[in-house]
Amino acid sequence: MGQLRFRFAAFLVVLAGCNGSGHVGTPPEPDAGTDPATDAGTSIDASRPGIDATIPPETDGGVPPVEPDSWYLTAMANYRVVSAGATGADALAASQTTARASEELEIVENANGTISLRAVVNGLYVEVDANARLVARGAEVSPASQFRRFPQDNGGIALQSVTNDRYVSADLNEGAALIADRMEVAGWEIFFLHPMGPPATETPDFGPNVLAFDPSMSAADIQSRVNRIFDEMEDNQFGDSRYAFLFAPGTYDVDVNVGYYTHVIGLGASPDEVTIRGAVRAEADWFDGNATQNFWRGAENFAIEPAGGTNRWAVSQAAALRRVHVRGGLVLDDGGWSSGGFLADSLIDGQVASGSQQQWLTRNTQMGSWTGRNWNMVFVGVVNAPAGANNYPNPPYTVVDESPVLREKPFLVRDALGHYSVFVPALRTNTRGTSWQTGSAAGTSIPLSEFHIAREGVDTAATINAALAAGRHLLVTPGIYHLSEPIRVTRANTVVLGLGLATFIPDGGSIAMTIADVDGVKIAGILFDAGEVSSPILLQVGPPGSSADHSANPTSLHDVYFRVGGAAVGRAEVSVEVNSDDVIGDHFWVWRGDHTYGIGWDLNTGATGLIVNGDDVTMYGLFVEHYQRYQTIWNGERGRTYFYQNEIPYDVPNQASWMNGGVRGFAAYKVADGVTTHEAWGLGSYCFFSSNPSVVLERSFEVPNTPGVRFHHMVSVSLGGTGTIAHVINGTGGAASPSNNVSYVVQYP
Repeated sequence: MGQLRFRFAAFLVVLAGCNGSGHVGTPPEPDAGTDPATDAGTSIDASRPGIDATIPPETDGGVPPVEPDSWYLTAMANYRVVSAGATGADALAASQTTARASEELEIVENANGTISLRAVVNGLYVEVDANARLVARGAEVSPASQFRRFPQDNGGIALQSVTNDRYVSADLNEGAALIADRMEVAGWEIFFLHPMGPPATETPDFGPNVLAFDPSMSAADIQSRVNRIFDEMEDNQFGDSRYAFLFAPGTYDVDVNVGYYTHVIGLGASPDEVTIRGAVRAEADWFDGNATQNFWRGAENFAIEPAGGTNRWAVSQAAALRRVHVRGGLVLDDGGWSSGGFLADSLIDGQVASGSQQQWLTRNTQMGSWTGRNWNMVFVGVVNAPAGANNYPNPPYTVVDESPVLREKPFLVRDALGHYSVFVPALRTNTRGTSWQTGSAAGTSIPLSEFHIAREGVDTAATINAALAAGRHLLVTPGIYHLSEPIRVTRANTVVLGLGLATFIPDGGSIAMTIADVDGVKIAGILFDAGEVSSPILLQVGPPGSSADHSANPTSLHDVYFRVGGAAVGRAEVSVEVNSDDVIGDHFWVWRGDHTYGIGWDLNTGATGLIVNGDDVTMYGLFVEHYQRYQTIWNGERGRTYFYQNEIPYDVPNQASWMNGGVRGFAAYKVADGVTTHEAWGLGSYCFFSSNPSVVLERSFEVPNTPGVRFHHMVSVSLGGTGTIAHVINGTGGAASPSNNVSYVVQYP
């Protein structure tokens, strides 16, 4: 291998990323003239009319061409694979979702510093014809088949024709044909190179509860399978079934109505690689339009072209909608009540209408506009967040311009060769808008071969722990897993990714999962359900006394849910305890059950939902409800919470049984007396003392009165006037009571 070829190959790896999508992993040493910081995945603004590019110097000649390497090319315009067609006679077009012989290109670096592309399907070089279209027709390298290449900040490249000095575009107005006719580089002029390899010969065994869909399947067949699952799960609130739908890259004409314990997942590296023309929706028809119990479902990583122009997602807690592109509007209710939800890393082209939503968190999203208000609407790092936050509580909007520190949720990918991987987004700071609109996200791709795939009825805590101890990551397929011992995550950078709301139930009073005080663990998509014998903790993040600095590579927890009772009698003293420093929480629902099975003050016992002992912990989208003492206790320094939603327990028998010393009741959010620095934005606490409406909670939020502890935009609500919260924070704020249901405080202190 000659030196010139080695340098060029390394350059292409930097551009190509790591998983067949243009995502950039940890790059090798960049080629001369590249910037390691930008090659690590810094985004560009695809809306700019052009991106500055400096033409690389051409060599003086005398260096012989090198033998070619083999690649395939995807277009940022539509995330499709560029194809030369079956014969190579037609114009190249970004038209395919798989990479086979028709899509294979050999890259030849010419002596003058340009490159040429040779189509494997016919062995001919790609030339720019008289109409500026790219066609594989040249028997040898000529000026018409020479292109200058320009690295882009998002990991892609632009190609400029030597013959006319115009950039190549995948023109969506011309069927995504490749045409060299553009003066500047924007989104349609950026491409991603990926090493060609053998196609996958096997599909991973995800078990019977994962339904995998491919564009080659008939729409009628897909619709029939989707409908069958929905018919089973529409009102199956506490059932044992769990399902995931996997949509491979491509376009589908299907209406996906999402019921309980159903997880809809696109397998593209970008949401726009999977397009669903119809809907991916959550309705509340089973509950007469009341969506307050539309829990435990999720949808992520695809584009929706909604029939009629608007997609409905009428949900409450534990129903994340993330990393989606809605090519239209989004409605968040179904005509009746709805009680809060989570939207993140998404692009909504039209308007988001919150309707009856009592509260909602929107994080790192871009939308056309927002309409709707109730008690607590929070926007963090949102492009086009609604105006009016300075007039809180009219409207009750909280707007924070940027997310200070963030890692997006890991996700499953199937590339154009059929290979599966899990992409782990990189840590980002001070972010606004989505991670993917400009065509790339920094991070690391992990081949699925490095994961242990856990299956219900096959795997136990022992088999899972053996796999983790051997250095495997963990993919948990849909199902319920009874655990005789804790799952122990002991190695740095371990990924535990659940599909279909995979559920862990500790038996015999054990902890469900422990995480060592190590760097960079990622836990996502797991429901922790308490067993009948009381557990001291369901999830423990770091042992007590943890003190290591993880600021450069924190542990992050995404779409993790906790349940004590509801499906059966469940008991846990604390649901989640965070002892490690720098942990990021990205959507929690921590719930002591208030309805259906095993419910009662002396049955589903749980003192506290969340205890944070670690320093520098950041929470986005924290929902904690119905615990019997403090709902949340924060002992660590420099904690931050962006959006908090709480309901005080409904079933308090009487005031005498619910006293905190001489204080009436236990606050929804307690910052320890010795904490000197803490900050929170957009917090709501509600009471509904249905067992005894005479019960009073003294205050929703209990914090030390010190300048470093600051709370912004708080609300207390007496739901239907059933009970009283005397103050919002400490002794500040009027009562939420039968005579005045809602009370706000703008700032404290």
